Amino acid sequence: MFKKILIANRGEIALRVINTCKDMGIETVSVYSDVDDKAIHVLSADEAVYIGTPEPSESYLNIDKIIRAAKETHSEAIHPGYGFLAENADFAARCEQENIVFIGPSARAIRDLGDKITSRKIMIESQVPVTPGLTSTEADPDIMAMEAERVGYPVLIKATAGGGGKGIRIVNAADEMAEACASASREALSAFGNGEIYLEKFFTKARHIEFQILADSFGNTIHVLERECSIQRRHQKIIEETPSNILTPQLREEMGASAVAAAKAAGYVNAGTVEFLLDSENKFYFLEINTRLQVEHPVTEMITGIDLVRQQLEIAAGNKLSLTQEDIAGRGHAIECRIYAEDPANGFFPSPGKIEFLKEPKGPGIRNDCGVYTGFEVPVEYDPIISKLVVHGETRSQTIDKMVKALKDYIILGVRTPIDFLIDIMESAPFSKGDVYTNFIETHFSDWSENFEESDIAAIAYILDEMCNRKKTPPGICSGYNGVTPFSTLGNWRL
Repeated sequence: MFKKILIANRGEIALRVINTCKDMGIETVSVYSDVDDKAIHVLSADEAVYIGTPEPSESYLNIDKIIRAAKETHSEAIHPGYGFLAENADFAARCEQENIVFIGPSARAIRDLGDKITSRKIMIESQVPVTPGLTSTEADPDIMAMEAERVGYPVLIKATAGGGGKGIRIVNAADEMAEACASASREALSAFGNGEIYLEKFFTKARHIEFQILADSFGNTIHVLERECSIQRRHQKIIEETPSNILTPQLREEMGASAVAAAKAAGYVNAGTVEFLLDSENKFYFLEINTRLQVEHPVTEMITGIDLVRQQLEIAAGNKLSLTQEDIAGRGHAIECRIYAEDPANGFFPSPGKIEFLKEPKGPGIRNDCGVYTGFEVPVEYDPIISKLVVHGETRSQTIDKMVKALKDYIILGVRTPIDFLIDIMESAPFSKGDVYTNFIETHFSDWSENFEESDIAAIAYILDEMCNRKKTPPGICSGYNGVTPFSTLGNWRL
């Protein structure tokens, strides 16, 4: 096993990897930019290396600087987390050239599966069902319109590279095609450096269901059950759960087998996720393979008890999978809500700034993978995710109730968050019934707005008053002092 690894990421996912490394006795190295010098991943690692200014290209996306940091600290491997360089084939190849283990699949697998056209061809050859559409890139809107007529409107114009909901446009009629192609291509070029696009059929009432896979270098591949990821904003997930209430045991077995077949067809090694679209008739279609750990991986961990980061490390170290498909079983239900610094009443626009106060929910079956703390400045330069709140219960209804309670106990002041929005979703009749689709928010919450009551305002005023603590603050003591010091919490002691 590795003695030391470098984590080429930041925030909550970097801390997530650090925690497993601590459990395994592995030393960790964090990297950071100017705005992250006091970030939680920097404070939690055994070592930290400064890599540049806040611009991602000068820090977290700078391959040369990250490789140099790994070599200077004698790190044997690099964990990329998700985002940034996690699905960059050139980075994986560079690690191999520098004799540093990349904790993820091979550069070839990343390159093949990162290109949606190539991955579609691989799946078609392996008889994994794919969404109807093109198997080549296309820049001509007229040809796109002809293909749309063939598969039927509405359709999706999609970037062949990248992910995260970027470079995607829904087209409902031929007169929308030219502008959709142009704007999708521009966004893809800006986000991924590749403006190539293609077309897929868009299902207006569909579910987004993915299967976690694990594969070692000895030919062993398994799936670790499914995740329901249908509730999305701007084509990006915000609520995930497992198991999916729509899957019968037979359908789960069929989709799981297809996920394993897809991974084997691509020569996949390490942890990954095979994503499917499930239509209203319960027919499923391959979407893509995410060649990294997913943001929503904790829900799988909660119902199976499997530490997926540990599995990644074991596989990358050259070990065989210790699990077989027969070992995989889920218990209960788990739901994850992503907590972003963003304003759901204003198109989910980012809301960077200083976190004036943070109180995390706690209790049995509650997990909060958090990357910030009171006083931390959420930077404008990066994805504004604050944490991933995950709860586990015996049944789906119990888990929903537990999530509502946890969200109501979660206090974040200083930046806007979707907590109230998420509570409303949890308490809605469609979600309670499990009637969830990829257009759930547009259908049920398109005109959502916050409902402030006098009691809410009074509660906020009380919290602010307690934070300021003006009446109790002794002269010369900074605002916010509550009389608690490290010395007052040590218990019985003397010099």
